[in-house]
Amino acid sequence: MLLAQLAAAPVVSETVETGGHRPVDLATFECRDITRSTVLQRVCYDRAQQDLIVAINGAYDRYCGVDPETVDSLLGAPSMGQFFNQKIRREAAGSRYDCGV
Repeated sequence: MLLAQLAAAPVVSETVETGGHRPVDLATFECRDITRSTVLQRVCYDRAQQDLIVAINGAYDRYCGVDPETVDSLLGAPSMGQFFNQKIRREAAGSRYDCGV
């Protein structure tokens, strides 16, 4: 009975607002809630498009052209916040991971 109810339930994809960009549908992203970082609360990654979306203090930011190795390193870093600030956020400021608009 429960399976029938779940199968009949509509699938709703999640959309998030990112700073300075259009809303992003997370249907193609793999998202993880982060509990071991004081900086990052959530990390979502679309491997095919190499798009990274992170939640910091409840706000989402998007970074484009982030290779899978960098995301894997972020997720495995002893300090995810430090890795993010040094390797991703700083690079975006220099336009490396800037998504344009």
